[in-house]
Formats: sequence, C-alpha cells, structure tokens
Amino acid sequence: MTSYATPPAGLPPQTDLLSGRAVFTEAYAVIPAGVQRDIVTSYLPHWEGARFWVLARPLGGFAETFSQYVAELAPGGGSDRPETDPGAQAVLFVVAGEVELSVADEVHALAAGGYAYLPAGAAWRLRNRGGAAATFHWIRKRYQPVEGIAAPEAFVAREQDIAPAGMPGTDGAWATTRFVDPGDLRHDMHVNIVTLQPGAVIPFLETHVMEHGLYVLEGKAVYRLNRDWVEVEAGDFMWLRAFCPQACYAGGPGPFRYLLYKDVNRHMGLGR
Repeated sequence: MTSYATPPAGLPPQTDLLSGRAVFTEAYAVIPAGVQRDIVTSYLPHWEGARFWVLARPLGGFAETFSQYVAELAPGGGSDRPETDPGAQAVLFVVAGEVELSVADEVHALAAGGYAYLPAGAAWRLRNRGGAAATFHWIRKRYQPVEGIAAPEAFVAREQDIAPAGMPGTDGAWATTRFVDPGDLRHDMHVNIVTLQPGAVIPFLETHVMEHGLYVLEGKAVYRLNRDWVEVEAGDFMWLRAFCPQACYAGGPGPFRYLLYKDVNRHMGLGR
C-alpha cells in the first residue's frame, strides 16, 4: 500500500539538540521534515480551518518560478476563494485524508494519491468534508501563455491509476509517474512522481535549466546537490536552482519516491 509523508508538526522537546540537516545555499536548500513544525506555519486569506507550510516562494537567489505549500485542512476547513492571483495555475496533490474539489460545475473527491491541475483563472473551491484532517501539496506557477497555443484545461487524476514509465536502460529501477504528456506544449510546468528502487541511481550529475522542487514522499536516499552529498528521507523538501548539479543514490530498504516540480516548454526570459 502506498504511503505519503506529511509534516510532523508539534514541537520538539526541550531535550533535543539544536543541530540538524537544514541548509540554505546559493544553489540549493534542504528543509528537513524535522523543522516543519507548528510555529513555522502560515495562514492565507479566504481560507478557514487551514494552515500552510511554505516550502518555496519566489525570492532573489532562491525559487524563481514557483511556490509550494503543504496545506493541512481541519474537518470542515477549506476555501470558496482559494486563489487570489488570476494569473496563477496550480497543481494539488493529496497525501492524507480526503478533500472535495469543485471546479466550475464539477465536484471531485480526492483522497491520498489524488492529483488536480487547475489552470490560471479557473473557478475552484476546496473543502474537507471528512472527520479527520486532510493534507495536500499546493504548487503554484504563473502561467506563460504562447500565441497560437491554447491554455490547458483542468483535470483530475490518481497516482494509483497511472503506470510509471521506466527510464531507458534501468529495467524499471528508476521510473517516473507522469500526469501530463511531456510533448503537450500547452503546459509550462510538470509535477511528476519519481521512484527509485533500492540501489537505483541517477547515474550522472544532471545540470539543466529547469528549476526543481522535490518533496520526499517515501524512503531515503543520498542526494548529490552541487558540491555536497546530502542524506534525505521521507518528509524532506529540496529546492534546486537552475543548473545545480544533481544526482541520487537510493539506499533502501524500500523505494525512494518524491514529488517533483519543474518548469518546462517555454523560451528562457531575456531580461527586461
């Protein structure tokens, strides 16, 4: 059965050491699960019964193309006006509990593994109708329209219904669950799930223009980030700047899985 990590919340005891794995550099950042506590949550306009761990936001020298939240909804919590920026598109990915998503006139129940793409300007609402808290990722990016290419429509999916595509030459040890066809140029961001089986590797230092946000859903691994090897585990978040060298070794004993954001399919901005 698939499981997904969520923030531990609460507060560490006074007996814990101050040292930890959190790091913020010019090329990457690691926000471990252990620092995603109650006192670092944020609240947002027009939301009730909701709190948000803000993991990435546009910031000089940090994330440039996206923001990413982990949201926790209490029973009955939600919003009838969740997005205040008409230019922002979004992906929602549920990791615990169940939410009711309304898009235009359609209503969808999304449980753990549920995925939704919401185009810029879409009228959507979200509510926790259950008796327990629900947790989901909310990834936002300003949509970049292109003349002659239609904007994508809203859709919902489930991870459990999509067969992972194995990377060439890996015999399925390294695979990607894709919610959008990579050749669909209407989309200017991808949010996928990457799975590496124990012992699998990303076997070279990827160095590319796409910015990344990676939230570890399950397992543990050693990640090469720029000049450093960093241990990561379920619940950790990594931000990787464009061109940050990156590779990975999945140590086991179970699969290593993460939710991956990247910006795609558009010309590079040439300044103003």
